[in-house]
Amino acid sequence: MLYQPPIPSKYTEMRERDLIAAIADRKQRLGRRLVILGHHYQHDDVIQFADFTGDSLKLAKIAAAQTEAEFVIFCGVHFMAETADMLTSDDVHVILPDLAAGCSMADMAEIDQVEDAWERLTDATDAKIVPITYVNSAANIKAFCGGRDGACCTSSNAPQVLEWALRTGEKVLFLPDQHLGRNTAYMMGYPLDSMVVYDPHQENGGLTDAEVADARFILWRGHCSVHQLFTPEQCDQIRAADPAYQILVHPEVPWEVVQKADLAGSTEFIVKTVAEAPAGTKWAVGTEVNLVNRLTKQYADTKVVRSLAGVQCLCTTMYRIDMPHLLHVLDNLVDGRIVNQIHVDPETTALAILALNRMLANVSARPVAIK
Repeated sequence: MLYQPPIPSKYTEMRERDLIAAIADRKQRLGRRLVILGHHYQHDDVIQFADFTGDSLKLAKIAAAQTEAEFVIFCGVHFMAETADMLTSDDVHVILPDLAAGCSMADMAEIDQVEDAWERLTDATDAKIVPITYVNSAANIKAFCGGRDGACCTSSNAPQVLEWALRTGEKVLFLPDQHLGRNTAYMMGYPLDSMVVYDPHQENGGLTDAEVADARFILWRGHCSVHQLFTPEQCDQIRAADPAYQILVHPEVPWEVVQKADLAGSTEFIVKTVAEAPAGTKWAVGTEVNLVNRLTKQYADTKVVRSLAGVQCLCTTMYRIDMPHLLHVLDNLVDGRIVNQIHVDPETTALAILALNRMLANVSARPVAIK
């Protein structure tokens, strides 16, 4: 996570209505030179200013498609802005309103740890291992996979990417979310005993050579701090209280929760499923609370949408992006200064793009369920 110096107190002391008016004014003044992207998990007071909303890869593609914008402000977290920078031209400046907006999952796979793991695993087996990283990872992890005949994946296309990986190799190293790896491989028909977990904090990853040799999938010991909060007991409680609820979860939740759910799929799949559901249906959704609350309000007149959990499952690092930080970077742009620019070096970009392109070459763009 990068260090974010405190912004001037005048921004944090402004009233909400003044912040809203000021941000709208700066947007108008910058015009087509500016595009603001808002991730689904962002809270509503920031989303209201977004020109486009979506998941991380969708927004990065939208950034890459801009032909007039000089500045792309990514209201998300650091790895998302990195991907946008890699996919945009050198003439486009990608900005993260708060540099401290990181991702705990991405931080669980550091490049030194992954390089050590690769040496350990390739020493333990002669079988070809294909490294696959979830897009929720740092640029240098994407580059690592790109440089070793691997690829990226999203929660939508993970099954297709894993199918490709197993056509080109014998084993998969899946980074950094063990739950997405496990849920996807199990959905594809692979038993749990074909999967092992590599723990970078244990000697030899906590695995014997025999365990590495026998495994088809080597899952990195990482997780999303938000989706980790969902439990099988929450599913049982929902069904006991009202069996009419259908349970819809993100595949970053633990395997036991997916087994209790009716459907599991990406953020885009969740949005699409609720939008297309018949009127009168009830949905308990296991994902970040800002998205759930937005769906609850959007469909309040036609269907019932609630969080699966009784606790506030929110992305606290995403919450670092707020109106004061957004106005701060906008004011600097209006004054001719670029602050909080995210820049990935050319060598890392080239290798990471290889991983992204291998993904895009082997998948469809349609969001799919994994259950």
